[in-house]
Amino acid sequence: MRALQVRELLPDHAGVALADLPVPQPGPGEVRVRVRAAAVNFPDLLMTRGAYQLKPDLPFVPGLEFAGEVDAVGEGVTAWRAGDAVVGGNRFGAMAEHIVAPAAALRPKPDRLGWEAAAACPVAYLTAYVALVRCARVEPGDWVLVHGAAGGVGLATVDLAKALGAHVIAAASSEAKRAAIARLYAPDALIAADPGFRDTVKALTGGVGADVIFDPVGGDVFDESTRCIAFGGRLLVVGFASGRIPAVSANIPLIKGFSVVGVRAGEYGRRFPARGVENIAAVDRLAAEGTIRPHVHAALDLADWREAFAMLERREVIGKVVLRP
Repeated sequence: MRALQVRELLPDHAGVALADLPVPQPGPGEVRVRVRAAAVNFPDLLMTRGAYQLKPDLPFVPGLEFAGEVDAVGEGVTAWRAGDAVVGGNRFGAMAEHIVAPAAALRPKPDRLGWEAAAACPVAYLTAYVALVRCARVEPGDWVLVHGAAGGVGLATVDLAKALGAHVIAAASSEAKRAAIARLYAPDALIAADPGFRDTVKALTGGVGADVIFDPVGGDVFDESTRCIAFGGRLLVVGFASGRIPAVSANIPLIKGFSVVGVRAGEYGRRFPARGVENIAAVDRLAAEGTIRPHVHAALDLADWREAFAMLERREVIGKVVLRP
């Protein structure tokens, strides 16, 4: 089978190449899927140079999430059969024509979603759901400020926050990105991610500030966000795309009465398995109903993997990029 393989951990993905590998066979409790689309995520890029917390043994195939058709099942598997359309998540292995995954890691592909949109949905929307519903407990009418709103997780958060009835302020770095977000999801306001955004947020919210701030950026964005969050607000720490992990003096959340909440969707599901199942079911239901609509920026052939990676590194992607093995 054709696969993207990481053979060495080197800068600029120099240890990555297309390879012709044996088709894997499912073991007990496992399912083999013919992959139709695999999403590209920043952890995939980081893994190619050993810069992510998960470090698979070399060589390995990257790829966290995928959509495709079941084509073989292992011993003891009764929930799936050949031909079933599924979406799934694995810690790696999706950027190949076939992947073997635990049967429990798969779920039915929502009929409304094509292969590419289905592959783009799981990680981004699960993170958005855990952030907004579990951690922030967003209510209709809340003001939600989404930083990095053009990225895969940020755009999913804009979409989901609108679906939950919140007033959404989407912050993005360029006019082109803001125009795309407006066209796709029509948030209540779009703002530049420039210093001084706190004044704009205060003006939009009648001087109160945002009830919820979703921050995958960190650095200066986090620092300024503490100045435009409402009393009783929830500042969600999702990541540090800026490269700087910020710190906050404890007197600031004390005086302003807000909470700083870390968001780790996968870990949330591992710590609270029953809620984790509920989270995934909720996202799938919203997708099946058409309430949420994952956006695919580009779908490229697996042979064009380097261009797909470069799109993320240039930060030009609006939503998700997927590869077709």
